[in-house]
Amino acid sequence: MSVLIVTSLGDIVIDLHSDKCPLTCKNFLKLCKIKYYNGCLFHTVQKDFTAQTGDPTGTGAGGDSIYKFLYGEQARFYKDEIHLDLKHSKTGTVAMASGGENLNASQFYFTLRDDLDYLDGKHTVFGQIAEGFDTLTRINEAYVDPKNRPYKNIRIKHTHILDDPFDDPPQLAEMMPDASPEGKPKEEVKDDVRLEDDWVPMDEELGAQELEEVIREKAAHSSAVVLESIGDIPEAEVKPPDNVLFVCKLNPVTEDEDLHTIFSRFGTVVSADVIRDFKTGDSLCYAFIEFENKESCEQAYFKMDNALIDDRRIHVDFSQSVSKLWSQFRQKDSQKGKGKSFFFSPPYGISDLL
Repeated sequence: MSVLIVTSLGDIVIDLHSDKCPLTCKNFLKLCKIKYYNGCLFHTVQKDFTAQTGDPTGTGAGGDSIYKFLYGEQARFYKDEIHLDLKHSKTGTVAMASGGENLNASQFYFTLRDDLDYLDGKHTVFGQIAEGFDTLTRINEAYVDPKNRPYKNIRIKHTHILDDPFDDPPQLAEMMPDASPEGKPKEEVKDDVRLEDDWVPMDEELGAQELEEVIREKAAHSSAVVLESIGDIPEAEVKPPDNVLFVCKLNPVTEDEDLHTIFSRFGTVVSADVIRDFKTGDSLCYAFIEFENKESCEQAYFKMDNALIDDRRIHVDFSQSVSKLWSQFRQKDSQKGKGKSFFFSPPYGISDLL
């Protein structure tokens, strides 16, 4: 049971797990048969993570299952088919990008690297790429904007069913086009300012230094998205506070009160916390100093680096920790009544995915 997907960057052949995921595979195959996916954008590409498509609106907030067309609006979504032995362990795993528990429709994604096991048990894995890994590599290398949307549109141009074990419902014949559409944007697709075939590769527009900076920012953002997904940071765009200093190389005898007194000469110190071993209580020889304002923090940074405290030359830098921001993110999510969406924007979103 397999499908050939022709994209604007090359072909991909998917082998389907139709024996274990019959609802999902039937949905996918019949949507392919009525050419529902022709023209769909890869609206989200997160480097070395996932590439998502299957929404005819191109926004990431739309899409319907084949069961809606067959049985009405109440059948727009269908239930999960999650199996513990179907994992996100290999590059090219194909899974449903659901809107929540038992809210699968048309959107799906490809994994862009191995060992994304923290997605296991959360999404229906229904296939694996058999051919076309070079195409997947090209998709993974696409330049994207801060919202992970490719600057150059990447589309599904055609879908060809190579093997379908499921009988066609009688109503399906009425939905099948006389000829395969050419994979052009559907009327509802809004391309914004995306570039099509006249796109000029970025490496021909930018100098070597500028290109290196773009690639570095892209890689950093992709890493941040992964950290957000696994719960290490509250939000991919989050930045560390600018009024907190990191102090290391402390003498083990230095106490919180000592640091508070020493750093208070630069301005009001909100907190001075020496980090300690949670079992023994021993100092780990580093601390965080939070000031009331950014200006005081900057003065302390310039004056205290390499200063002598308790016979130790300390090192001072601006904090890269976002731990102090967790409470405000949790409070914000609590006020909204839900967690942050992972794949979709409301109303078609995953809440508290991880």
